[in-house]
Amino acid sequence: MTGVGEPGEPGGERLARAFLTRVLEPGDEIGGAWVRERGAEEVVRRLCGGGEALPGATGQRWTGLLARAARAEPERDLAAAREAGVRFLCPGDVEWPGPLDDLGDARPLGLWVRGRPSLRMWALRSVALVGARACTEYGAHMAATLAAGLAERGWVVVSGGAYGVDGAAHRGALAAGGATVAVLACGVDRPYPRGHTELINRIADQGLVVGELPPGDHPTPSRFILRNRVIAALTGGTVVVEAAHRSGSLVTARAAQRLGRHTMGVPGPATSGLSAGVHELLRGEAVLVTDAAEVVELVGGIGELAPERRGPVLPRDLLEPDARRVLAALPGRRAAAVDEIAREGGTTKDDAIARLYELRALGYVERHGDDWKLTRQAMVSLRVGRGPC
Repeated sequence: MTGVGEPGEPGGERLARAFLTRVLEPGDEIGGAWVRERGAEEVVRRLCGGGEALPGATGQRWTGLLARAARAEPERDLAAAREAGVRFLCPGDVEWPGPLDDLGDARPLGLWVRGRPSLRMWALRSVALVGARACTEYGAHMAATLAAGLAERGWVVVSGGAYGVDGAAHRGALAAGGATVAVLACGVDRPYPRGHTELINRIADQGLVVGELPPGDHPTPSRFILRNRVIAALTGGTVVVEAAHRSGSLVTARAAQRLGRHTMGVPGPATSGLSAGVHELLRGEAVLVTDAAEVVELVGGIGELAPERRGPVLPRDLLEPDARRVLAALPGRRAAAVDEIAREGGTTKDDAIARLYELRALGYVERHGDDWKLTRQAMVSLRVGRGPC
């Protein structure tokens, strides 16, 4: 590599980190420790010098890294990025999201970013929505609805740009005119999956597309898994919408738990294999959520509470407690004397009479001589759980 420069030279650290994104795999903790202990520029010098292996690297692995280093062209990668409207962020940059530092030595060496907004600012108020690629209609509906609700509340929706739940989440946020970030397992100038090229380009126009790999690099199964730690670290919480027992989205949720982030799950049918992984999470430390308000209550600030969940308010719910006790004291299928009603209602005869006249005015009871009986309307409403109209 040319142009790395001496330590402290302008662009030296950035160029070295761009070099290393071509050589080290995402999440390489041994490589991350080298960078932390020696600095990116010194690691690059050792790789370019072809000398003794750095600590922790076997001879075979070091040989592989040297082969990769021989082909790395960071100046070319940075030029290709600029041409594609992509910037390269490094730890310490103003735009670098601080929460990523929680990953320790597995922290990205740098991030390639498409889009105009500030990633650091967006990460401050963001939630990850992840789930099955082969999701059900229910999963797609819940992902889109949650994303739209979060976007309407000013939250950034982060996902992986994949088919299924990811795509539904991105579309839901965009449809609501909100903010969304796609974290890819390949070069950000190379949308993947190909079927989401239009969607990912739209996200880049209206939001952000982020990745650890340099321009043109391709995804691999391991890179998808390692990408999930970035989604978990970048956000304040992760919601799993649908996931089977071996779903990659569970990797995101477990990474979020290890990082001390909120982990949430959307319940599904007990008979659905695509909800089995979510239900397993919910049996552990994950919190059950059903809408955006419940997600925000968990990840948001003080006072961002979900509305209280209650059944419909029935007319009898508005009665005074004494009147409700008298109403409950009336037999279901016959008339009763005032003495019996007072005894069953735990009150005096005079109070029972007063309450019965009040209930008659409201349509609950009727008088039969000296006795009292529930009206037909009240009988029907009590049977079906509705008060009289």
